[in-house]
Amino acid sequence: MALIETVRAERLAKTERLKEAGMEAYPARTDRTHTVDQFLENHETLLKNSEEVILAGRVMSIREHGGSLFVDIFDGSVKAQVYFKKENLAEGLFDNFLLLVDTGDIIEVGGVAFTTKRGMPSMLGNKWHMLAKSLSPVPDQWFGIKDEDERFRKRYLDILLTKDLADRIRRRSVFWNTFRQFLLERDFIEVETPVLETTTGGADARPFITHHNALDMDVYLRISAGELWQKRLLVAGLPKVFEIGRIFRNEGMSYEHAQDYTQIEFYEAFKDYEAGMEMVTNLYRTVADKVYGTRVFKIKDFTIDLGADWKRYDFCELTKKEFGIDPLTTSADEVQKVLENKGIQYEQKGFNLERGMDTMWKQIRKTLGGPGFLINVPVSMEPLAKKSSVDPRVVERFQVILGGSEMGKGFSELNDPIDQEQRFKHQQALRDAGDEEAQMFDHEFVEALEYGMPPAFGFGISERLFSFFEGVSIREAQIFPLLRPR
Repeated sequence: MALIETVRAERLAKTERLKEAGMEAYPARTDRTHTVDQFLENHETLLKNSEEVILAGRVMSIREHGGSLFVDIFDGSVKAQVYFKKENLAEGLFDNFLLLVDTGDIIEVGGVAFTTKRGMPSMLGNKWHMLAKSLSPVPDQWFGIKDEDERFRKRYLDILLTKDLADRIRRRSVFWNTFRQFLLERDFIEVETPVLETTTGGADARPFITHHNALDMDVYLRISAGELWQKRLLVAGLPKVFEIGRIFRNEGMSYEHAQDYTQIEFYEAFKDYEAGMEMVTNLYRTVADKVYGTRVFKIKDFTIDLGADWKRYDFCELTKKEFGIDPLTTSADEVQKVLENKGIQYEQKGFNLERGMDTMWKQIRKTLGGPGFLINVPVSMEPLAKKSSVDPRVVERFQVILGGSEMGKGFSELNDPIDQEQRFKHQQALRDAGDEEAQMFDHEFVEALEYGMPPAFGFGISERLFSFFEGVSIREAQIFPLLRPR
């Protein structure tokens, strides 16, 4: 720490000496003519024409060699080498560079294209000035920051020093924009729905609570990307809508779980979950093709080929095979006994049949590689999906299964207001009995359904899919994950 403070003091002194030399340490403007990648891409033409070029970037390294300087600068695209000879610079500029410029500083350099004896495209510099003096030293780019907590706290340095991480952020942008473009090409409308809600809905999750001072009431941060709001838009006559937005769940942290993350949800009237499975298969393949150029991924211990035929997993059949009970006729007591006999840990507070069945399912899920769809989930476990026309004890819901995890959920949306009201009542009873993840009774949504909502398909997927494609934890895949303050 003492060394860092000493370095900072030295660099502060250099800012004063820059002023004495007639230079600003933090000017507002630059005369940059090319990005570094543009300069290198057009290097041959610039060299032929002896065209004057101005670049700007962060100093990544400085190498002095017999009255000459080799300086690597980086502007967020690629690095370029600038070669300074003392005789090519105005009086004092070369010496001032040695005295006042450090690695980490952001500078502007002017000169012409130049090729070294070793054939490296470079710039022969004839001027420079400071754009932003760095007061704290940037860690060595070869070693970076090794401590995970420090990497997350100083993510800006981690990104600066780690090309793979910077590239991941670029892929993240392509990932979400591929979803967006896929839907826009199919005439979906992008919408924004409330983040603050008086009743949470659209998922089984524990919400964050905050206080709205102007209205003097507690509100919840949403736990879904506007599911019940988007379905109101179907009532309103907008047949295709979607939202990409942040959602918040006040739950545990793990390799796959974060408390705030990005999710996309979309809804299409006059379609059902069978059409939805076909659409989602196409969607995931499109994302894989455009973001990664492959449909084959290594996820956990599974090799997944999105281009292969997608399997169908029957919830009830899998449960019978693994645990010897029928989800459609079993009881909470029976499920609890099975869990205890098999030594499976479960949440005892507010325990009920639905939570018990979900715990069993999570054990089964770990063994399924996919790609595939989980279907035939009991009605009691899904309050927002239509009952199956083949077997009304289960719903028309599917979950995408990849690498032993759930990677998206969709269903034929429940549009019967009477049925929806009864499902909400059941969820509220579970909530009143201590299940904090059970859904709240949204009376206003039921009222909207009473005006008539067309049959529809809905689907949602979070950034967990991106993290799995990347082969990293969801925290690692986020740009700035949440941290406890020091």
